[in-house]
Amino acid sequence: MELWFTEQHTKNVRFSMKVDRQLYSAQSEFQRIDIFDSLEFGRVLTLDGYVMLTEKDEFIYHEMIVHVPMCAHPDARKILVIGGGDGGTVRELVRYAAVERIDLVEIDEQVVAACKEYLPQTAGKLNDPRVHAFYEDGLKFIRHQENEYDLILVDSTDPFGPGEGLFTREFYGNCFRALKADGIMVNQHESPFYKEDAYAMQRAHKRIVESFPLARVYQAHIPTYPSGHWLFGFASKQYHPVHNVDFSRWEKLGLRTQYYNTKLHAAAFALPTYVEEMLRDVE
Repeated sequence: MELWFTEQHTKNVRFSMKVDRQLYSAQSEFQRIDIFDSLEFGRVLTLDGYVMLTEKDEFIYHEMIVHVPMCAHPDARKILVIGGGDGGTVRELVRYAAVERIDLVEIDEQVVAACKEYLPQTAGKLNDPRVHAFYEDGLKFIRHQENEYDLILVDSTDPFGPGEGLFTREFYGNCFRALKADGIMVNQHESPFYKEDAYAMQRAHKRIVESFPLARVYQAHIPTYPSGHWLFGFASKQYHPVHNVDFSRWEKLGLRTQYYNTKLHAAAFALPTYVEEMLRDVE
């Protein structure tokens, strides 16, 4: 008997992968959590039937959400991660010796527990002493922060369900206030390819532009995400993500990466024409 997992990307498009066995399944207070072994992508985490990560390609997402802003900011020491209960973003952050504190705000503690047990590749650094976990709504947490963080990484699910509040104008405004004078915010920005995803991307970009003086978008290819073409938002109070960035400083750190490099960093902000037009339409 063959077992397959299928995710509905649109009403007319499905993505399937062959499954070996189910490792974990639970209904938390917030969502359905499943972890299974696939033959092509290794272990897979899904929330409410949507792929959050696979062992084979998660490094692309986590390296791009972390190393782009860490390279652009010359001295990021206190960092807030909203979402990110799988631990992959934290794993990349703790590689920086200069980072002094990472606050992880994850609404669903059950996701963290499941990932620690079944996805040690991503969750293996959540016990680093610099990491402080808060199991609460990121929207509520950020309301009480002001001039606290050098960097905020919004490693959220899609803009519905538990992650819906992390795509609002209020949330981005609160992130602006929570950042220091030279702070940077990076968020997962959805895909520009399918109509519904593109609408969510445009809506998020419009709200970020209204909150930050500098807002840019960059891209990566993530095979298991809808269409494979994924965007990240870069919003800053001061630093441009490419101009005047000291790329040699980052290279001297000697961090070994599988996807990210400084040439790709600069190139990732060169977007296809259709994406640039979508962004201009809401700016």
